[in-house]
Amino acid sequence: MSESVVAGLSKNRLERITRHLDEKYIQPGKLPGALTLVARHGQVVWCQAQGLRDVERQQPMERDTVFRVYSMTKPVTAIAMMQLYEQGKFLLNDPVHKYIPSWKDLRVFKSGHYPDFKTEPATTTMTIRDLFTHTSGLTYGFTERTPVDAAYRKLKLDGSPILTLDKLVDRLAELPLEFSPGTAWNYSVSTDVLGYLVQQLSGQPLDEYFEEHIFKPLGMSETGFHVRPDQQERFAACYLYQPGDTKKLQDDPTRSQFLKPPRFLSGGGGLVSTIDDYFRFAQALCQGGEYQGERIIGRKTLEFMRRNHLPGGQDLPAMSTGGFSEIPYAGSGFGLGFSVKTNVPDSHTIGSEGEYGWGGLAGTHFMVDPSEDLVMIFMTQLIPSRAYPVRQELRALTYGALV
Repeated sequence: MSESVVAGLSKNRLERITRHLDEKYIQPGKLPGALTLVARHGQVVWCQAQGLRDVERQQPMERDTVFRVYSMTKPVTAIAMMQLYEQGKFLLNDPVHKYIPSWKDLRVFKSGHYPDFKTEPATTTMTIRDLFTHTSGLTYGFTERTPVDAAYRKLKLDGSPILTLDKLVDRLAELPLEFSPGTAWNYSVSTDVLGYLVQQLSGQPLDEYFEEHIFKPLGMSETGFHVRPDQQERFAACYLYQPGDTKKLQDDPTRSQFLKPPRFLSGGGGLVSTIDDYFRFAQALCQGGEYQGERIIGRKTLEFMRRNHLPGGQDLPAMSTGGFSEIPYAGSGFGLGFSVKTNVPDSHTIGSEGEYGWGGLAGTHFMVDPSEDLVMIFMTQLIPSRAYPVRQELRALTYGALV
């Protein structure tokens, strides 16, 4: 069979992705379905839908399927915030309490349980850069590791029907930090706080800001904080991993909370999107902040964002306190809104230094490699994202197709 090469990618080798996902995950019932896109030099070379978007109703996965992208919302929020940075609205070393006065005297957890915490003063001041890099000392309730994240769960700070961004910020002012800002890395609600700051600095609700300054310029007509009526029949079901490599329905697409506009506009995890919509965003990142003549961020700003911003150039293994991340820690640092590969051999997967991206709770993932001018996006709907090592395997399959 002669090799078909487009934009320096072997389509025959990319077809291995289809076989791998089908034989290892979809036929055995581990994943409901999958949708994978690979692009190089701005051209979508390969896009393949497999399996089902809704197992119960036997609806096939299709290219226009709508997905919960969860934490793939975070890079969008980071770009929004850095657009405001480019307008001189804030500096990265500004203390957060300059914009949220109630956060002026934050304290650090020492012992005890909510509401009877023993605390001590933080030894450092939280800056806006700490929010971008998850070195703020905040946490997530779902990590289930400390008495502090137990308080987040009790107060439903990871998201509830009654939560708003204002309420989140008020509640966080009353809770201790896990550690003094800048001294460790812990995945957290930091990006939701950035979403709050986007609203404060722009004077617009977060959904309106995203629409006007990112989605409309890039032509992302399928992306938003809820599933519109015209999208509902294309909305995927979401599943929960069960021990023994099985799954159960976690969110029925006909009754999902995503069907109505939320009160809580989560910049950390609230968006739904399609693979082609998210490609427009990822390709803009790959092209230095511009897509089809529309620039969403300056070239030097984006270069700055995708450097490792962890203190002293440390990597995630050196700084992480928690057990959760949307990527393996090894060989990675963290930029302003996404992970950044800093050491390819240490990462145990092929790739390039400077490659960056992030993933979502239900298994979605995207990767941008500027040096290879390469974008890869993977969509599925299985919680948690770490159930299977699909993301690392997809790197081997994608990079293996470069000729």
